[in-house]
Amino acid sequence: MTKVAILDDYAGVALDLADWSSVRAKADVTVFDRHLSEDDAAEVLQPFDVICTLRERTAFPRTLIERLPNLKFMTIVGMSLANLDMATATERGILVAHPDFANPAFAAAGAAVPELVWGLTMATVRNLAEEHRRIREGGWQASVGTTLHGKTLGLLGLGRSGKIINGYAKFFGMEVVAWSQNLTAEAAAAVGARWVEKEALFREADVISIHLVLSERTHGLVGRPELALMKPSSYLINTSRGPIVDEAALIAALKAGQIAGAGLDVYDVEPLPSDHPLRSLPNVTLSPHLGYVTRELLAAVYSDAVEAVAAWLDGKPIRIANREALVERSAAEQDGIARHV
Repeated sequence: MTKVAILDDYAGVALDLADWSSVRAKADVTVFDRHLSEDDAAEVLQPFDVICTLRERTAFPRTLIERLPNLKFMTIVGMSLANLDMATATERGILVAHPDFANPAFAAAGAAVPELVWGLTMATVRNLAEEHRRIREGGWQASVGTTLHGKTLGLLGLGRSGKIINGYAKFFGMEVVAWSQNLTAEAAAAVGARWVEKEALFREADVISIHLVLSERTHGLVGRPELALMKPSSYLINTSRGPIVDEAALIAALKAGQIAGAGLDVYDVEPLPSDHPLRSLPNVTLSPHLGYVTRELLAAVYSDAVEAVAAWLDGKPIRIANREALVERSAAEQDGIARHV
C-alpha cells in the first residue's frame, strides 16, 4: 500500500482539521509529531511514497532527497520552500504540489502573522513572559513596562503584513516610520507612514518590527552596526525569518543592555536548541514560530494536502509547482534519446 507521511504535526491536529478518509482508503498514513533531523528523516522516511510538509519545519536538501528512494510526491505550503531543493526533486521525477491560493482561508490567514506580531510586541514591552513565570512560581511583579502610545514604531518592510501592523500602531497612538530597499516616500505616505533612511529608522524607533522576506539582500540586514544605533529603551520584534538578524550580535546587545529587549518568533536554527542562550535571557520574549499556526490556516493547509494527495493517488495530479521543469526535463531526455537512436 502507498505510504503517506505527514511531518512536523507538533500540536497533533493534522488528522482532526481535515478529512483524510479519501487518502486513508488508498494509503497508509503516518503522522510525525516531532522534528526530524536530516539523518532521522533519511532513516524513518525511506519507505514513504508521499510526504506532506508544513512550511519550512523540515529541510529537504539534495543530501536528504537522494536518500529517499521511494519518494514520488510532496505537498508544500507555498509555490516553493527555501529549504526544499526543488531542482533535485525535479531531477528525480518527484512531483511537488502547492496549495490552492484561491482558498478563502488563505486570504483570511493574512491577518494571522500581524496579530501575533502585535501580541508579541505587547508581551515584550510589558514583560509578560517574565511576569507570568514569576507569578506561576509564587512571586509577584518585579518589572516596569513601556507604554506604546506616543512612541515610534519602525517597520522594516511595508508590504501586506507591514501595512496591517501600521494600522494597529495608528490605533494605539504610535507614529510609524518605515524603510526597505524598495520602499518610496510616496508609498509610505499613502498608508500614513513616514519613509526614513535605514539608519534613521534604527535611531528613531522605540519598537522595530521586521516584515521582510529572507533573501541574499536581507540576510544579516540587522547586525551590530544597526543594533548600535538603537536606543537603550528600544525593542526589536522579529516574526519574519531568523537570519535577517545577526543572532550573535543581538544576543550581545541584549546581554549588554544595549537595547531593552526583543520579541522573537523565528530563529537561525529551528526548533531552537535546548541550550541556546536566547532561552536564558530575561529581556527576551520567545515564541516557537507561531506566526501562521492557527486552526483556520492549518485546516486550509491540510485540506489542500488531502485534495492533492487524493488526486495523485487517482493518477490525476493537481497544482504541481514544478510541472514546467518536469516537462522540460522530459523533453530534454527525449531529445537526448532521439540523438542516439
